[in-house]
Amino acid sequence: MDIERLEKVDKLKTKILKYIFYKKRTEAEILEKFKNEDSDILDETIENLKELGYINDVEYVKRYVHEVVSLKNLSIFEIKYKLYSKGIKEDIIEDYISQNYEMLQNYELLAARNIINKKQSSKEIDEVIQYLRKKRYMQDTISTILEEMSN
Repeated sequence: MDIERLEKVDKLKTKILKYIFYKKRTEAEILEKFKNEDSDILDETIENLKELGYINDVEYVKRYVHEVVSLKNLSIFEIKYKLYSKGIKEDIIEDYISQNYEMLQNYELLAARNIINKKQSSKEIDEVIQYLRKKRYMQDTISTILEEMSN
């Protein structure tokens, strides 16, 4: 490898590292951000950073879901959609969901309960259920919520 190419690789690696240290990013987000760079150098740099563990979409999914579960009220569908929109490959998302399905089901039920508690005083129960359906909560979750409310 010539010195000029090494300097380009090093410069791009520094830019990408600054980008991902500011906020964790997916491989697709990095590709989009640096799409105007030399594609050979970009591919080489991304592969190198993946080998070093700086870019890891599987770890990104774990961290993202952990943050969502801690801070937000989303349906499993919404989590999937947000991960797809960040360019995560479908098989990575589906693997994570199938391996953590019970935890995610429990989380979705808790999230639905939180939404019911927040919105119940200002809206009719039918409106809140419609809201949950619109947000693509699973029918099992909605049925459990309705059952709990009738008891």
